[in-house]
Amino acid sequence: MNVLETFQPLMAIATTPKAANLLQPLCSGTDTKIWTPEVWDDIPNLQAYEGSLKEHLTSHWSKQRAIVICLAMGAVVRLVSNLVTHKDDDPAVVVVDANGQFVISFCGGHRQGADQLTQGIAALLNAQPVITGASASESWPGLDTLGLPFGWQRNLGDWTEVSSKVAQGQSVRLIQTAGSSLWQKMLPQDHPLSETSQATLQDDAVAVMTVGCDIDSSSSLPQVSWFPKVLWVGIGCERGTSAKVIDAGIQAVLSERCLSVDAIAGISSVELKQDETGLLEVCHQNQWPVQFFPAEALANVEVPNPSDIVRQVVQTPSVCEAAAIYSAQQQDGELSPSPLRVQKTVHRLPGEPGAVTVAIAQSQREWIGKTGHLSLIGCGPGNLDQMTPAAQTALTQVDVVIGYKLYIDLVRSRLRPGQIIEGSQITQERARAQRAIDLANWGLSVAVISSGDSGIYGMAGLVMEELETQGWDGRAPSVQIFPGISALQAAASRVGTPLMHDFCAISLSDLLTPWDVIETRLKAAAAADFITALYNPKSKTRQTQLTQAQEIFLAPRPPETPVAIVKSAYRQDEFRQCSTLGKLHELDVDMLTLVLIGNQSTRLYENWMITPRGYLGFR
Repeated sequence: MNVLETFQPLMAIATTPKAANLLQPLCSGTDTKIWTPEVWDDIPNLQAYEGSLKEHLTSHWSKQRAIVICLAMGAVVRLVSNLVTHKDDDPAVVVVDANGQFVISFCGGHRQGADQLTQGIAALLNAQPVITGASASESWPGLDTLGLPFGWQRNLGDWTEVSSKVAQGQSVRLIQTAGSSLWQKMLPQDHPLSETSQATLQDDAVAVMTVGCDIDSSSSLPQVSWFPKVLWVGIGCERGTSAKVIDAGIQAVLSERCLSVDAIAGISSVELKQDETGLLEVCHQNQWPVQFFPAEALANVEVPNPSDIVRQVVQTPSVCEAAAIYSAQQQDGELSPSPLRVQKTVHRLPGEPGAVTVAIAQSQREWIGKTGHLSLIGCGPGNLDQMTPAAQTALTQVDVVIGYKLYIDLVRSRLRPGQIIEGSQITQERARAQRAIDLANWGLSVAVISSGDSGIYGMAGLVMEELETQGWDGRAPSVQIFPGISALQAAASRVGTPLMHDFCAISLSDLLTPWDVIETRLKAAAAADFITALYNPKSKTRQTQLTQAQEIFLAPRPPETPVAIVKSAYRQDEFRQCSTLGKLHELDVDMLTLVLIGNQSTRLYENWMITPRGYLGFR
């Protein structure tokens, strides 16, 4: 997932050749062009603007989702001072200093995502992100960004006032009646926002944030509201019913029950209505997704108001109630009864053709409305300097980060406030894969992290296997794999050049592979004179496998064959040692150790392990 994909259309601006070269990583993998006062022939991805930069910015300002400028901050202030209107309307503006040392969130930090874009570009340029918002100073997510990953809609409450209360550390009460509570994992323990109920709203609260589908303006305190898309509106109608009647019926039901139109997830009906012009027009006007279900599927849904007359006409005793419940059940992934918020009601308008029946069901899980994404990230050996810029950038952009707790701790400094972090134990790899796919199928962007390279004894393989098992279509969720420096590469670099000829990797763990298969591979590698990297050589419950491997290699190779062990490569507690095959059983080896066994040409020199590139001149 490219950092710039969610910020299109994006305009990058550079006024010097140095700045244009500095911004080149923004063009990789995208159609992004860098606007410059002239095109310098030796620099790619440039497009010259005409007239002054201020005129160019003025003509493009309202058309851009984001603007990245490599220029002095004072110059940027003068350029945009007359263009800035409101944080809901202005693009995200990010400033990069002339030396590429700092990436600064300048405008639209929360609402337009400039803070997130800043962190992504900083990782891409290996620069320091600078975020100056009040929430950022406490490593808190912005109040007005909490629901964005889940597709929630904000109301027009006083977001500035309530956000200010949070920034000041004053008590703000949360009342959540619908939608996922996963976002609450984003909040640190000292966050001023705390959940309560309307009945127990404490006197010390200075503001309120609600999350639900009900419109409630009863509080005298400053209030803001998020509306998760959890309402599924079932529609039945007479043939030829006008869009005006259908829309009026939906609006009347919402108004009577004090339900927000922003909480509507979608519209549903029976397949017989999929060519109903008025219904399709209403969905198009409101940008509501619409689902049509077979009559036989709806006929199996238990409803409070079945009708024999309806059954005779459309082969199901209910259309609107059954369709609403069925949609909610589909969203939740279960067929348990889904409570109706509104039972079937009939609406007509004088002078307008037709009639509409409306029912509303509420799902437990909101409709996010976007295709989910899986980033399978190799974090390298553990030192962030060994993690690729692309992997670091991807990590800053996702909604959820899943991984073994130790690996999450290693990359925690690259995570941003507001991300959902789920760490688990080392033996729960398959559960992590299934969890990541579930969240991505829902519509979230999810990173699954592994040490080393995700595709070498990492999580990428398990995730792909699980996708295959689930009948993945290859498109949704989308998948991108970010390679990392593998453990064998990292270990080899710490002891010399042992991998300069043909090599192989074998895991000695028999948890997933039978020992007789491992033994066969060890014998083949030893006989074929492969340089061999041994993963998972020993654990608390596996103490004999490394000794058995040593014996297998000693059969065709002399005891003087060079061997190296590297534990926790590139981490603070790194340990490395060069020795020989005959003494391998004496070395301090555990699960975090990688063992390198040389071939017949490998030699030790001044405690470095060297394998010649070819066999012709080996000693």
